[in-house]
Amino acid sequence: MRVTVAEIVQRLGGDCIGDASLVIDRIATLDAAAPSQIAFLANPRYRAQLASTRAGCVIVAPALAEEAAARGAAIVTPDPYLYYARLSQWWTESDSAGTPGVHPSAVVEAGATIAASATIGALCFVGADAVIGAHTRIAARVTVGERCVIGARCIVHSGVVIGADGFGFAPHEGTWVKIAQLGAVRIGDDVEIGANTCIDRGALGDTVIEDGVKLDNLIQIGHNVRIGAHSAMAGCVGVAGSTKIGRYCTFGGGARVLGHLELADHVHITATTVVSRSIAKPGQYSGMFPMDDNASWEKNAATLRQLHRLRERLRALEKKMT
Repeated sequence: MRVTVAEIVQRLGGDCIGDASLVIDRIATLDAAAPSQIAFLANPRYRAQLASTRAGCVIVAPALAEEAAARGAAIVTPDPYLYYARLSQWWTESDSAGTPGVHPSAVVEAGATIAASATIGALCFVGADAVIGAHTRIAARVTVGERCVIGARCIVHSGVVIGADGFGFAPHEGTWVKIAQLGAVRIGDDVEIGANTCIDRGALGDTVIEDGVKLDNLIQIGHNVRIGAHSAMAGCVGVAGSTKIGRYCTFGGGARVLGHLELADHVHITATTVVSRSIAKPGQYSGMFPMDDNASWEKNAATLRQLHRLRERLRALEKKMT
């Protein structure tokens, strides 16, 4: 893709400083950009690179407009990182979005509905009565099970499995008896699902991923989970069955959420945290604890939760003694 700075501003907005006719052929970082490329400055820690970058054009906030103008062309916008995100989308759509349609090597079972503007990649499988929405892009080797629904403008990366059986077994005389998984998976609009992520179908009702959810690579979503709109999960997160997660929640890499819990809107879980109880209040939550035999672990965990209160009691006693 080759566009002028003027064309970028015409498409995405912002104020242009300097040579609007400059032709841009790539988006790059400040330290690696060439004169034919555009970079952005969103994090103040990289401000020193503004003077030294070779980028032909730089996207900056109003506070840095004069500094940017001193070194060449610039696009001034209130949120440079958001501007960069929208520019990257446009660049991808123009450069490599591909032609809508079903790849000849894909398998689409009878009864499946695929929007004319959707793209189904090589070696994909779309089960009977599944639905793929408008402008959704399904990458190579994705499996969409029968009766599963994917909304509009979604991106599903390679290796994703949507609608495998949930993990349900009844114990019987030392063996396990499979519970047939009769539900499906319903995915809303504008959802992105990273490579090799698995979303299990529900046991009776459906597993539901609401609008705008973003899932990274290698995530496991158990059966009958519900993830609220615009929540996001980093790589290797695992959510056990029947858990309900609110809207606008975030999960750091490797976090775990046990089953049958409920998390409120705007709950933020830091990396590798194990969520073992429901969370009713918005906020940031963290917690790791070394493995031990269960009885000892429970005693230590109970004591750990009292440490702050014990510290305050100790301080009060010390004050009385002095």
